[in-house]
Amino acid sequence: MEISAAGRLEVRVTTADVGKRVSVRCLTEAGTAGGKFTDTVGVLTSWDDGVLVITRKSGESVRVDASSLVAGKVVPAAPARRRGPAARYEELAQVASRAWRPLESARLGEWELRAAAGFTRRANSVLPLGAPGVPLDEALDVVRHWYGERGLPAYVQTATGAEGTQELLCAELERRGWVREVSSELWIGALAPLADGAEAEGVVLAREADEAWLARYQRKGVSEVALKVLGAGPSVWFASVPGEPGEAPAAIGRCVVDGRWAGFAAVEVDPAQRRRGLATVVMAALARRALEEGASAAWLQVEERNAGARALYAGMGFAAHHAYHHYREHA
Repeated sequence: MEISAAGRLEVRVTTADVGKRVSVRCLTEAGTAGGKFTDTVGVLTSWDDGVLVITRKSGESVRVDASSLVAGKVVPAAPARRRGPAARYEELAQVASRAWRPLESARLGEWELRAAAGFTRRANSVLPLGAPGVPLDEALDVVRHWYGERGLPAYVQTATGAEGTQELLCAELERRGWVREVSSELWIGALAPLADGAEAEGVVLAREADEAWLARYQRKGVSEVALKVLGAGPSVWFASVPGEPGEAPAAIGRCVVDGRWAGFAAVEVDPAQRRRGLATVVMAALARRALEEGASAAWLQVEERNAGARALYAGMGFAAHHAYHHYREHA
């Protein structure tokens, strides 16, 4: 909190700071002995009619009555990471997009409209990495029309929690009735420790997903569209740990190598084979191949509610870089 030379808390946030990352403290129970306070850190997305709206890293919007403020200041947009690779949001967003390509896309200014016959929100949503080149309402009309022509719902993928993310766009979408349906996080970490983490004997690597790999993949009834999305990317590898004869693999994984980055996805283990370290073994084999191709950093995406995966990846040295969300217009 901001403290004056006289030792008093001060509010040094104004309406001119909308769009900046702030830290505020407010009194939550006025009149109680000693008072009770709460601190909020995030991007100030609006300050209207005496109410501040602050978007936290997770994407949650918090409303704060200006009259309850006892301290506040603008803080750095992105705290320095103590470990792992340094990365900008735009770089990671582009790498993640190249690792999960749609079948068709179109440009609207600095927005990319992506479609893949409805296979996953990531491949069927707008990626807004800048301005659309037209007023927002006009841009959203174009988005509705483009997806409507393809018989698809209109989604916009946004991000929060890092320098250059889109808290202001999230707030504008919410004001227009768009609803956040799904939130996940993109985590990053060093690649070499993954390769050193486990012996990778018995892991089979391939350039294409064969029938056995697909039999373990959680999305059942994989179509030709899905196969094209799965197989697209700068350098794609599929890993599998063979199961019993005639059965699906005990574990699988997918990795896309793109410059210094290796992106991991579809790491899945037979429920009967869990807690044997097979996920670690699969990722180690893929990490070694990525190192051979010149990568040095790793990324992956994990849902906020997947506690098991989050614990696994944290133990491997990954940490959250930013959250991303899919907004859909409320019908």
